[in-house]
Amino acid sequence: MIRYTLKRFLSLCISLAVASLLIFFVIEIAPGDPASFMLGINAQPDTVAALRAELGLDIPKLERYLAWTQGMLTGDFGMSYTYRTPVSQMVADRLWVSLPLALFALALSTLIALPAGIYAAARRGQTGDVAVMSATQLGVAIPNFWFAMMLVLIFAIKLRWFAGGGFAGWDKGLGAVMWSLTLPAISLALPQAAILARVMRSALLDVMNEDFMRTARAKGLTTTQTLWKHGLRNALIPVLTIIGLQFSFLLAGGIIIEQVFYLPGLGRLVFQAISARDLIVVESVVMLLVFAVIVVNFAVDLAYAAVDPRLRART
Repeated sequence: MIRYTLKRFLSLCISLAVASLLIFFVIEIAPGDPASFMLGINAQPDTVAALRAELGLDIPKLERYLAWTQGMLTGDFGMSYTYRTPVSQMVADRLWVSLPLALFALALSTLIALPAGIYAAARRGQTGDVAVMSATQLGVAIPNFWFAMMLVLIFAIKLRWFAGGGFAGWDKGLGAVMWSLTLPAISLALPQAAILARVMRSALLDVMNEDFMRTARAKGLTTTQTLWKHGLRNALIPVLTIIGLQFSFLLAGGIIIEQVFYLPGLGRLVFQAISARDLIVVESVVMLLVFAVIVVNFAVDLAYAAVDPRLRART
């Protein structure tokens, strides 16, 4: 297990190094100069040059990359060009919105999908299976931003059960935060639950055709007992993959939902930074999101090894 973990950790470090190179240089070669954008089209060249020197944009790109990576290792992401605020502070403030939203949506997705997938697999070909698969097909087909707008229209505007947008703030208490995040979490969770339920059903059906499952049924266990006692654990490997990928998506890909609900999260911060050509914010936030994705995949790999000892035996 230790050797397996070390190999995966080495892969994580290499992935982070490659990702940092790609993120920095791809964003740096994007057209447009932040200093010219901030000063406007009528700015004098000497004024633009002075602002570039103040922002550190006149330093060679390689030196800026090394300084940027060194700063990230120590928790210093630099200073925002637009807000003149440390990027680490801006990220910390926004993370307390995006992270609870992602965790809330992931919990909802898992709580909905796993029972639905197990129910459909246990009733393969029956009415319950057809109903669950039809619902999941609809969930996959509907865009989450359209579903978010429908939730706002019904539950915020018409019924007034939940907030239609904005973030209550942690100083108002956990109840107020959950109230403001409920509709965004549901709009993010249901499409992901549809995918996860289909994966859960397929994984269980594959496992139920294995020899050890037929042996268990031959010993007198019912299909449901065999599924719960022997099939579920073996079917969790592909499900863990999807759960890990979903968390990464929910954390990094919630920009549209955050725009719909006016949530001050990381996705909205990236959108605002791109609009303002605030390169240091874009680079740092995107790198942080990539780091989260890679770390989650690392955790999923370790979960694989815990669930399936065969993976440890191969290393």
